[in-house]
Amino acid sequence: MTPEEVADLIEAGIDDCVARVETPRAPDEEHEDAHFAAVVVSPAFEGEPLVQQHQRVYDAVGDEMTESVHALEIKTYTPAAYAEHGDGRLDAALREAGLSPVDDAS
Repeated sequence: MTPEEVADLIEAGIDDCVARVETPRAPDEEHEDAHFAAVVVSPAFEGEPLVQQHQRVYDAVGDEMTESVHALEIKTYTPAAYAEHGDGRLDAALREAGLSPVDDAS
């Protein structure tokens, strides 16, 4: 799987979601699996414990977790938490999705 395919699965499986997925290290040459790192932002995470937020991501990736994905590092945020603690790399995608809590007019 590619990082884009993993991101598509996450975005399809979680309402109002923006995901960025990267490969923090190269796949093991002897295996077909891969290690991925995902940053996922959704208002659906509001009020949920971190474990439940991560479980939503694993559920969205579904069977690929046992077939194509060896490891998935996850960081989850609500839009407000991402605005405060995120690295800013998803700001444009969040604005495009209508999920940015920051008013650009200010």
